[in-house]
Amino acid sequence: MSIKIPDSLKHGVKAGVLLVIVALLTLEATSLIQYYFSQQGIKEESTSRARGQLESSSNKIMDIINQTEAAVRNSVWIAQWCLNVPDSLIRVAQRVVEDNPVVVGSTVAVVPGYLKSHPLFSPYVCEGPDGLEFKTLATEEYDYPSQEWFVKPLELQEGYWSEPYVDEGGGNILMTTYSLPIRDQEGEIAAILTADISLEWLTKMVGNIQVYPHAYSMILSREGQVVVSPVNNEQSEHIAREVIKANMETGAAGEFTVQKRALSDLVFYTPIERTGWVMSIVIPESVIYAGIRRIALMVGLLQVLGIMMIILIISSVFKNQRELNEINAQKDRMEGELQVASNIQMSMVPKIFPPFPNRDDLDMSAFLVPAKEVGGDLYDFFIRDEKLHFCIGDVSGKGVPASLLMAVTRTQYRTLATHYDSPSRIVTSINDGMTDMNDNNMFVTFFCGILDLETGLLKYCNAGHNAPYILTDAIRELDVKPNLPLGIMDGMVFEEQEVMMRYDDALFLYTDGLNEAENINHVQFGDEGVRAVLHTRRDADGHLKAMEKAVIDFRGEADQSDDLTMLFIHYLKK
Repeated sequence: MSIKIPDSLKHGVKAGVLLVIVALLTLEATSLIQYYFSQQGIKEESTSRARGQLESSSNKIMDIINQTEAAVRNSVWIAQWCLNVPDSLIRVAQRVVEDNPVVVGSTVAVVPGYLKSHPLFSPYVCEGPDGLEFKTLATEEYDYPSQEWFVKPLELQEGYWSEPYVDEGGGNILMTTYSLPIRDQEGEIAAILTADISLEWLTKMVGNIQVYPHAYSMILSREGQVVVSPVNNEQSEHIAREVIKANMETGAAGEFTVQKRALSDLVFYTPIERTGWVMSIVIPESVIYAGIRRIALMVGLLQVLGIMMIILIISSVFKNQRELNEINAQKDRMEGELQVASNIQMSMVPKIFPPFPNRDDLDMSAFLVPAKEVGGDLYDFFIRDEKLHFCIGDVSGKGVPASLLMAVTRTQYRTLATHYDSPSRIVTSINDGMTDMNDNNMFVTFFCGILDLETGLLKYCNAGHNAPYILTDAIRELDVKPNLPLGIMDGMVFEEQEVMMRYDDALFLYTDGLNEAENINHVQFGDEGVRAVLHTRRDADGHLKAMEKAVIDFRGEADQSDDLTMLFIHYLKK
């Protein structure tokens, strides 16, 4: 036997499908925006961590640099005084090493020919395994006049830090040397006073830097030589060249990205003052974004699953209206699928206020705050044919089950209200549809109204909901037939009522989360609290803000125990 689908149901299906498409597009756009800003936030956090580590490490290096330079400067006057007594110059070098723990070696290298008795003279003191060792660098094998630490300060006539080198014949370790020219009483450069520092401590410090797993640090000399790096491959050499190039261009701390096949590395660098060195930290982007990309993958999979589940939900809801027997067969599956509906709950109610900015005959505002992450309250409104359709409802219970029934109720209302101008018919149809699939014995208190904006005639139908307040010359509860809530009894006939609204009349609708709000002493806000706020006339938004503040102040430290929803309609047609 074929079943003829009513035109109203076909329109409802189309409206439902369109609603799902809009919801899915909104959800996808929200996810993309969240992913983008989360990625930006993670990048900013990694940048802050890298810069902080660079600054901290640079300060540690500068402490050693400053100590070394100070050790040399403080010994210059002694070296000047000893120039006429060459044999005492070794004591100057000895003093530099003994008095400064960071210094591992020192020499006073005399300019060739300055001392007639000693054409080449460079006594050297360094730390050895058994204490201080005394040597001379004035040998043919060492040839100190050709060493960078000797040549450069003579050329520049100022202090100079050498490139890292292995001092064979001297300290015999990887080190760098600070050299400072010494002038005699006539102002002529007579010698170079040096202080050597081992780079072993630098290697340990760089090895201890752990900004992220698989991230690594490098220290480069002014010539691009890798002083310290735990990684030695083609990629690190390429990054070293790029760091030196960037440092030469800017001369200040900075950052850049190096592409590596499909991935890329973030490189942060900072120059170390006076040494010509550059310290850098290299962080693979795959490490920085590993967590968020895993989350994005899971979210993407869940979204695909969610799309499939929502499609099944819509299909099931309208199919079950035609085939009641399918409800029992699909009950377990639908309960699981409805979990996804809670994700779009808040997107289903109007949130832009004022909702009709071009109209001067209506002032509206609404407010909904669930007691938990999701709730069972709902409201909705729209204008069709110069009639304001509106509703408010409260699902029994809280949490996810209530939110699912809220979503179904709101969808049914929007579908039916699009076609019918009778509140009682809308409420009756929702009740019949709800009782057919209400296996969990849940119910919804519901108030539905249609206000003719031209005449002021308000037609309404109540289903067990709190009576709204009507604000005219006085404040009173609207006369309503209590009726049973939706979903309790099949075949119920809901009685429709009507009242005439005049200019400046207002209607205040709310759920029991307002008047039943409790403080820590379990005293309820009550009808007296509601009336006290309504007593002062305000615009729609002002009324709701004042009511929200009053109930929050009353509740104090007590938690919100129930969903709170309010809808204010101010009729201004003259």
